[in-house]
Amino acid sequence: MGLRFIGVDPDTGQQGSPTLWVDDTTGEIVVQGWKASEELAAECAANPAPGHAPGIPPHEAVVRIPARMVPMLREACDAAERLH
Repeated sequence: MGLRFIGVDPDTGQQGSPTLWVDDTTGEIVVQGWKASEELAAECAANPAPGHAPGIPPHEAVVRIPARMVPMLREACDAAERLH
């Protein structure tokens, strides 16, 4: 696995900053974000995507990234798309 660093939230300092990478092997976007509150996770679990069962599987998590990182997320999407 080769992770390509895309960007880090510039407003969170050096402690626990939301971060984006692209896995150059799989083309997946890798996200480090803030843990969702129990309330937000419950709301997500109660409002599943169409055709999906409610709840959040044990191997998944709800994370948040700040809107100010949208340009970095676009860059990560573009980089992942170029791999496939």
